[in-house]
Amino acid sequence: MSDFLLAVLSLMPILVVGVFLVGLRWPASRAMPLSYLTAIVLAIFVWKVSIVQVAAASIYGGVIAFTLLYIIFGAILLLNILREGGALQRIRQTFLDISPDRRVQAIIIGWLFGSFIEGSAGFGTPAAVAVPLMVGLGFPPMAAVMVGMIIQSTPVSFGAVGTPILVGVNKSIANSTEVAAYFQAMGLESFDAGLRMIGFRVAVLHATAGVLIPLFVVCMLTRFFGEKKSWREGLAVWPFALFAALAMIVPYVAVAYFLGPEFPSLLGGLIGLSIVVFAGQRGFLVPSPDKAWDFPNQAAWPDDWKGTMPVREVSTTKTMSLGIAWTPYLLVAALLVLTRLPSLTGSGKNLLKDWVKSFVFELPHLFGTEINISVTPLYIPGSVFVFAALVAIPLFGMSRKKVVCAFSDSLKTIIAASVALIFAVPMVQVFLNSGGGAAGYAEMPYVLANAISDVAGRTWPMFAPWLGGMGAAVAGSNTNSNMMFALFQFGVGQRIGFDPGWIIALQAVGGAAGNMICVHNVVAASAVVGLIGREGDVIRKTIIPFCYYVLVTGTVGTCIVVILANT
Repeated sequence: MSDFLLAVLSLMPILVVGVFLVGLRWPASRAMPLSYLTAIVLAIFVWKVSIVQVAAASIYGGVIAFTLLYIIFGAILLLNILREGGALQRIRQTFLDISPDRRVQAIIIGWLFGSFIEGSAGFGTPAAVAVPLMVGLGFPPMAAVMVGMIIQSTPVSFGAVGTPILVGVNKSIANSTEVAAYFQAMGLESFDAGLRMIGFRVAVLHATAGVLIPLFVVCMLTRFFGEKKSWREGLAVWPFALFAALAMIVPYVAVAYFLGPEFPSLLGGLIGLSIVVFAGQRGFLVPSPDKAWDFPNQAAWPDDWKGTMPVREVSTTKTMSLGIAWTPYLLVAALLVLTRLPSLTGSGKNLLKDWVKSFVFELPHLFGTEINISVTPLYIPGSVFVFAALVAIPLFGMSRKKVVCAFSDSLKTIIAASVALIFAVPMVQVFLNSGGGAAGYAEMPYVLANAISDVAGRTWPMFAPWLGGMGAAVAGSNTNSNMMFALFQFGVGQRIGFDPGWIIALQAVGGAAGNMICVHNVVAASAVVGLIGREGDVIRKTIIPFCYYVLVTGTVGTCIVVILANT
């Protein structure tokens, strides 16, 4: 079979998603089973992968889907406990005290708080935290999901304390003698030093595109969800948006240079949040109350803005302190950080992390294949959300009736989301585990990557972030995309005569941006607020900032490698 035809066939599972989910606006619960079936047919009849391997990949995908559903359930439960306990009203007042302007609230919650949560937990957790919080504050569910997905870009490469670099890139290149020789030629004594160098380059590239992401968020908010459907209303707060962007990005880049890839998003988000909230409370660059922008009255919202999760006011006669109201979220943030830091004492050990990860469910070599299942239930962010929700019940003095209501609403929402994820994630795993078949073809993602690189030639640096983005959109995370393609990107860089370290950096940046259009991330974020069946509409919006992001970073990266090649 020709390489071209093989590349077209390997594109089919993704094309099915594009046509039916995004183009025809089918709900993910209908489009993803079709994509899954397409991947199975190709794996068995074209790639000639054994049925046993397809079954193992499907079961592995099912386990990942269950993990995602657990995270979603925990996030929804926490929100419902906050709502029923009356804390959400008090939290809403926190943001109103800064500004009643929804543009300002979206930047603070999505960009800054979301960056901090991404830095501590990663893997879609920011959307699970920030999206329901915005809905609880009065954002239309569709608007909240859009904001939550757009900010899944700049912070992602350093999410979960640097996992996409320290695990994703590292696992891909660790055994390559050519990469080791490249690091040595650069004067770097170890792989760790090489990863720090790549991490800093990733941060620099992210800064070039990320500086406009908060402005992108507010412009899309006013254009798609404003009464006037105006881009100009978003542009009107450009001073605040740029200030918030720099408040996060400047420490983000500095931390990447001085401390390495573990903490740029975590510390950048935390420092930026502190600066912007402090300044915002004093009115710095914040629109005056008479010029505050808001959504239309809820009665005028179109049906496609709304979710199925109840968004209702809960009357309470109790006066709750701000500290008590925020305690569950502060507990979530603290536990996510404490269980993910490499060390708590400087000794190189984190006993809390080791204890949490000691509870492991493993199925090695499933059905005799190379597919290994490993689940650490207490380490999953869903356990943190559930724990915080359980702590909040006595803290808020909730009645049994309200607790039952919170659990009931959460279960109803999660059941509605389950169909899409149960098919979406196994499709991804069949797609990724399609190598090693009797036909002798490489995995479908590699077939696609080779075809694109052969066509692109020396223009490849423009395409490198697009490949990273495609990898994340299909594989579900920046980490998986980097594991698949970092070494491939290095080899292409060497072949075309450009600095391969910068090409890896472009891969990592594109992989971060790909989270904006990742199907199962969108399904998960939508499910948190009951926006089931509108996933294609979300991607139709988030593909705009995705294209901006990879185009800008690809252009900047191309300029850098061309200049370096000519000096």
